[in-house]
Amino acid sequence: MVSGNNWRVFCAIELPAGASERATAHINHLRRQFPDIRASWNREAKFHLTLKFIGEMAQTRVKSLSLAAERATRNLQAINLIVEGAGVFPNHGPPKVLWLGIKDPSGQLAELQTRLEEECAREGFNKEQRVFHPHLTIARLRKPNGVRELAAAHKESGFEAVDISVSELLVIRSELSNKGSKYTTISRHPLGPQLT
Repeated sequence: MVSGNNWRVFCAIELPAGASERATAHINHLRRQFPDIRASWNREAKFHLTLKFIGEMAQTRVKSLSLAAERATRNLQAINLIVEGAGVFPNHGPPKVLWLGIKDPSGQLAELQTRLEEECAREGFNKEQRVFHPHLTIARLRKPNGVRELAAAHKESGFEAVDISVSELLVIRSELSNKGSKYTTISRHPLGPQLT
């Protein structure tokens, strides 16, 4: 449980409205097809691509994280990405997560994520050991009953490509409850040349 002096925090980019609407339509289609599946579905206001998950941290360190995010975005241009394709985690065994794919043709997203890791490390945050695989989580599956059929329908329907442009990195607080997560943006860091 997160104490009053600790916050659950991550760094992410937000999906533009058009892409969020398409992802929501995909989710609604699956929910209508499989109404009895126990899953935590993402809601439209919460579509974001996590670049670094910090987890629980002292509230007093939030400023350090924001400074790292600010340095990571410095002199980077807006990033063009493609949301396309549908898959599941893990690759073997019962599916636990449904996701939509993110393609980074220019490599700018990977550069931003690498810079963010380096700047966070400078501020004393642990480096992520896993390789970065950008994706949008649309559902976490809670019970095994029927999930293989749902996962098959999700992958079969796919997700037709949507081009998006991302112009800022967000530092976000996540508050968990039985009604789902509440997200609050702590700081915004624009991509592009910084005015001095």
